[in-house]
Amino acid sequence: MQIKSNLYERSAKGINNFSNTLPKLQSDLARSIIKDPYNLEFLDIQGKIIERDLENKLIDNIKNFLLELGQGFAFVGNQYHIELEGEDYYLDLVFYHIKLKCYVVIELKTGKFKLEYAGKLNFYLNLMDRKIKDNSDNPTIGLILCEEKQGITVEYAIEGIQKSIGVSQFKLTETLPKKLEKFLPTPQELAKLKSE
Repeated sequence: MQIKSNLYERSAKGINNFSNTLPKLQSDLARSIIKDPYNLEFLDIQGKIIERDLENKLIDNIKNFLLELGQGFAFVGNQYHIELEGEDYYLDLVFYHIKLKCYVVIELKTGKFKLEYAGKLNFYLNLMDRKIKDNSDNPTIGLILCEEKQGITVEYAIEGIQKSIGVSQFKLTETLPKKLEKFLPTPQELAKLKSE
């Protein structure tokens, strides 16, 4: 499965600020766990989806999502609630990474990366570090998973942020679902039609 999904080509590809925010050993390990893009084909989603539906599909398929994230991730919760000064905050997905010994907060964003995502995730990481993590845990790492990103914009958005943030894309599907294949021509049939 990992060979077919081009795991090697996707590993350590996400844009992040880990080398500026973590000690070298932890930075190297954190960089090695970030992929770009994340392959979410197992969700069998066609077309546009709203963030809450994407999150629900991931939770329904948590075993496959954990396999896609890679070794060391343990699921903590979704819509993880933290209260601060009478305000309620809900983090999309929270994991604990056993090797890094830290929480990992994943924010799901459908559509294109926006600058404000980095600031919001930075706030969530501060919440986790001050209210949830204990002294034996390393600082929380954040990951923004979005459908589309532009490298330079992301680099500028996370530059100077003191918390460790990575940004990666996700892809939903590259192949047609089996149930639709019977209604469409094969590549060979298309080539034949094109040559006529």
